[in-house]
Amino acid sequence: MAALAVAFSAFAGTAFAGEVTKYQAGERRSGYTYAKKETQMIQDDDLANPGYLWVDEGEALWNKVDGKAGNSCASCHGGKVVRLNDVATRYPVYNAKLGKMQSLEQRINQERQEKMGAKPYKWESKQMLSLTTYIRNLSKGKPMNVSIDGPAIPFFEKGKKFYFQRRGQLDMACAHCHVDNPGGIIRANTLTQGQSNGFPVYRLKWQKPGSIHRRFRGCNKQVRAKPYGYGSDEYVNLELYLAWRGRGLQVETPAIRN
Repeated sequence: MAALAVAFSAFAGTAFAGEVTKYQAGERRSGYTYAKKETQMIQDDDLANPGYLWVDEGEALWNKVDGKAGNSCASCHGGKVVRLNDVATRYPVYNAKLGKMQSLEQRINQERQEKMGAKPYKWESKQMLSLTTYIRNLSKGKPMNVSIDGPAIPFFEKGKKFYFQRRGQLDMACAHCHVDNPGGIIRANTLTQGQSNGFPVYRLKWQKPGSIHRRFRGCNKQVRAKPYGYGSDEYVNLELYLAWRGRGLQVETPAIRN
């Protein structure tokens, strides 16, 4: 832990404070405010932003008939996608039938199986990433506003506990990077507050979009801890906590990160 602490720089990370208020909500800051100007410019230009290729593909999937029922997403929701323009602000949500929290990816597969008679998408497949990017893009510019009340309370607490729990051979928690050292430098990367308002994000490192659960798994591996599976209860609860932690930040999907 001491060796890792040496890697953190004293970089203040406040160059955009009071300047990019669109990407701030009180003390909460989007990863956009920590990005290089060149990266920000890619995100700002819808034509240059490669994430919009997945938005376009997602729109095509939204209208594509699939499964034994002969339905598409649009068959139930129609062309009135405006009704879904708050989805990214409020997921994960509590599902009474399941008795636990449900992510957007899980809801998509539930609808595909129950309403369309179609096979579920794999979590990080092009189809799932495209459809989630398209749906979350409908909420772009709206503030994160996930509910942590009522039946969601115990799952929120589990997600919070996960966030602050040390794990892996490096004995580190999420909070060590994203609460204690945002703006610092580790392994040549600038640490951010680790907000989730831009996911799925297009990472230049990946050359494609990735889900928040992919990022969770990557972080767990970096501290040499065994990662949980995509869609695990542990990660969905953590996703809920992160969504609350970024409350008020605008949805940026598809965001561009390093």
